[in-house]
Amino acid sequence: MNIEQARFNMIEQQIRPWDVSDPDVLALLSLVKRECFVPAAYADIAFADLDIPLPGGQHMLPPRVDARVLQALAVKKHESVLEIGAGSGYMAALLAHRAQKVLSVEISSELAEFARANLAKNGVLNAEVATGDGSRGWSAAQPYDVICVSGGLPAVPQELLSQLKVGGRLSAFVGDAPVMEAQLITRVSEQQYQVANLFETYVELLQNVAQPSKFRF
Repeated sequence: MNIEQARFNMIEQQIRPWDVSDPDVLALLSLVKRECFVPAAYADIAFADLDIPLPGGQHMLPPRVDARVLQALAVKKHESVLEIGAGSGYMAALLAHRAQKVLSVEISSELAEFARANLAKNGVLNAEVATGDGSRGWSAAQPYDVICVSGGLPAVPQELLSQLKVGGRLSAFVGDAPVMEAQLITRVSEQQYQVANLFETYVELLQNVAQPSKFRF
């Protein structure tokens, strides 16, 4: 397989047509080597428009989904990011290239080790992976400029929203099977949040996720 041609095809045929036009995001998808974050058994489909299996029954999201979320979050160099669900470490690496620091929380110790190893071997120094349940956030290092939830939520818990700074953004996949809404939530004041629906998809729920009680906007 011609790796660079496959990467080019991923960007031009999957990602750009899916309303990803930010040149910085597109450049970053060339810089961060997705094939280095995929389990070795699935290296041949690293650039496919698929959910790639990970240890413990989890999956990497398709590249176009990661790209749309990354574009929507518009992370800046001075910002701190919390990611819920480290997976392979790929999204943490993308976020880290745009942020000051990234804390990724992963409930599976096996996946947490996999993500740490991938970040280390790819020289990502400003992202760390904590092992634990982040389904209601990670209060130890709050507040955050950006929160990226890389798994599904029936509804966004108030505890998670409260960990955002005013002006901060949170991305999440919200709802139930068969279709969820990818949302961008911006905290516009201490009490107010603005919600934008980005696209429809389906993402497996985070482990230990709480059922609503929904936060009312």
